[in-house]
Amino acid sequence: MLLPFFEWCETLWLGQFVIGSNWLFPVIESVHLLGLALLGGSVLLVDLRLLGLGLKDRAVSELALDARRWMLTGLAIMVVTGIPLFLSEPIKLYYSTAFWIKITTLPIALAFAFTVRARVALADPVRGTARRQQLVGALSIALWVTVAVAGRWIGFS
Repeated sequence: MLLPFFEWCETLWLGQFVIGSNWLFPVIESVHLLGLALLGGSVLLVDLRLLGLGLKDRAVSELALDARRWMLTGLAIMVVTGIPLFLSEPIKLYYSTAFWIKITTLPIALAFAFTVRARVALADPVRGTARRQQLVGALSIALWVTVAVAGRWIGFS
């Protein structure tokens, strides 16, 4: 059902331009990984704080607000670089299990980050929230690790 869309994507000029260059794909991929470092670092920082594993002198809400701009910057970089990476090999990606794991888990991780995680991280601390924070932090880490590992595995599949 989606194969015709992926075949159409293969004909687009941007993907052809990327695969026609010896240096463009590795440069874009490097910038994509820098975006991952920004996104992953900011997510991990807040999630570890939710788990109670560091930066205990800072309120979770304060840390989450400070990290949010880095998370959004990393996400923007990854989207802008991910599109040409996708367009450079859409048929390979169509048949890649790792790609489908990543592309399925990514919107779940994003929705979780901008709804449940944000609500818990920005909430006023009250009795009983420690367990909730720990659960949310652990789930967030699990989702983002799945996205990152699947994304990295695409190169090996």
